[in-house]
Amino acid sequence: MCDGRGTPLAVVLSAGQRNECEFAERVLAAVRVPSRVGRRRPGALAGDKGYSFRALRAWLRRRRVRAVIPERADQQARRAHRPGRKPAFDRQRYRRRNAIERLVGWLKERRRLATRFEKLAQHYLAVVRLAMIEKYLQLTLPDTP
Repeated sequence: MCDGRGTPLAVVLSAGQRNECEFAERVLAAVRVPSRVGRRRPGALAGDKGYSFRALRAWLRRRRVRAVIPERADQQARRAHRPGRKPAFDRQRYRRRNAIERLVGWLKERRRLATRFEKLAQHYLAVVRLAMIEKYLQLTLPDTP
């Protein structure tokens, strides 16, 4: 998970064959953004169609986080047969989803991550976190000659 500028916020490691949308709530719960009034939640969450499922949308609604997720074709077809409100979709905010795609691409450029040199999950997660720290430092420190 990252913010709108591509700053990494949290990571949750899962088995390679598992669907990543199953871990969306865990990774959202792992985000810690300090503020004066305690922990702050994002105003919106952008995700691709793979994240369009009822449980996640309900979880986001309970926490007052706007879901910027397009509906899958099967969901649109089911909704066509029954009256109801279509989930709101903000195209402008959805376009900003490319920040996570850029971050994942940047992480894949790290050879140790891309080739999975570390075989133990806890070691691999540590390397991912080190890469996240490197990215954070790149974003926060001024360029030096």
